[in-house]
Amino acid sequence: MDPQVTFRDLVDLASERLGGSVLYATDDYFAGKENLLKQPAAIWKEHEYTDRGKWMDGWESRRKRVEGHDYAIIRLGAPGVIRGVVVDTAFFRGNYPSHCSIEACVAKPETLHDELTNWTEILPKSALNGDSQNDFAIESPLAFTHLRFHIYPDGGVARLRVHGEVVPDWHREGGLDHPLDLAAIEHGGQVLTCSDMFFGPKHNLIMPGRAFNMSDGWETKRSRGAGHKDWVIVQLACEAHVMRVELDTSWFKGNFPDTASLDASTDGESWSEILPRTKMLADSRHIFDVDATATHIRLNVYPDGGVARMRVYGRATDAGRAAMVTQHVNTLADDAALRRVCGSSEWVRRMLEERPMNDAFATSDEIWSSLTEADWREAFAAHPRIGEKKGGAWASQEQSGTRSANEQTLHELADANRAYEERFGHIYIVCATGKSAAEMLRLCVERLGNPPDVELRVAAEEQRKIMHLRLAKLVT
Repeated sequence: MDPQVTFRDLVDLASERLGGSVLYATDDYFAGKENLLKQPAAIWKEHEYTDRGKWMDGWESRRKRVEGHDYAIIRLGAPGVIRGVVVDTAFFRGNYPSHCSIEACVAKPETLHDELTNWTEILPKSALNGDSQNDFAIESPLAFTHLRFHIYPDGGVARLRVHGEVVPDWHREGGLDHPLDLAAIEHGGQVLTCSDMFFGPKHNLIMPGRAFNMSDGWETKRSRGAGHKDWVIVQLACEAHVMRVELDTSWFKGNFPDTASLDASTDGESWSEILPRTKMLADSRHIFDVDATATHIRLNVYPDGGVARMRVYGRATDAGRAAMVTQHVNTLADDAALRRVCGSSEWVRRMLEERPMNDAFATSDEIWSSLTEADWREAFAAHPRIGEKKGGAWASQEQSGTRSANEQTLHELADANRAYEERFGHIYIVCATGKSAAEMLRLCVERLGNPPDVELRVAAEEQRKIMHLRLAKLVT
């Protein structure tokens, strides 16, 4: 994160608008757990009571008369790296918790109460002030999906804001090899800065769905000088070939921009125009075909006004996909994904140890080349034999060339596998992606003539190619 950016400038990962939800609370007798993530700031109603006591706009548990403390489990609306939290105790004066702490994990909802769930403390037990916004910076570099918010021993919290950077689950989004709205918050887009946001916050521009009213967009104050323009800069999830941009002025009828233009950049500093100044309409969706390679898009509005949403559709470049692989590896909360990439325990350990890395592929190659023969053989042993119908989805995809092979070829391939293992002491390793069974058989027969030391390095190079493909599969 840019050191000049405070964590409050980042998106609220727990926001209800992103799908955040309080899944469970040990107790919410006085005020419901769902209030904790409400978008509007908490309010006070002086003379409002319920049959359980004073009406409070927040989550409030009863006074604890036994050992222990209360907690709530929260599903983040978008997985991500948490940079800071705001524990808002607004209007809780004699009934706020004395302390709080936060744990985080990566899990599916059905496993949250499993004893094997690995909860990581990201905020140690910390003192709270009543009727205050308590800010806590978070140092963990890992991406999480759920939080466990502890309060000690009981009491009320009005709102919890969890600010950070989205790390998308690209598999669930269909993969980075397809066109996507790469400005969208849920895909990791960020609004970096803007000239003004007097009436509507900048992050509204890239929120999910359509705007629900005029307050749910980005809107500047009225300008009073000739030739004025307002602008906003959006950083895309990754470098992309941008093909289409949508500017939506829904709800903006007497306050939409007169005209707008778009600029693109690959470094956030030098800009090229991709859409010339164009007339805008009230309460309308405007779709523009563009052609640019970009990491940043700047929207200029003349002279001022409001835009509900901006969508930037593009396909990630090779560099963009590589950057997302590196981000994914840098933020992994466990080693499961890396073990799918390579079966060497030492390679996995050192990949985790090297974080944060600038290039996951280069780091992988460097580590792989420095491993021992035993480490290489451990990695080889994690693969199924070529032609075997086992080994998981990735192995099945990689060996898809054997599916259409005739029985004779498969029989010869099985014989070649056995001969190879008897000669070299490990299974036949080949980067099978894109190869037919006949081609893999031919290569196996040819390699049987190699001296053992030469063949070990040939097999290691094939393993390295497989690892590159599997690292790429983390985001495609």
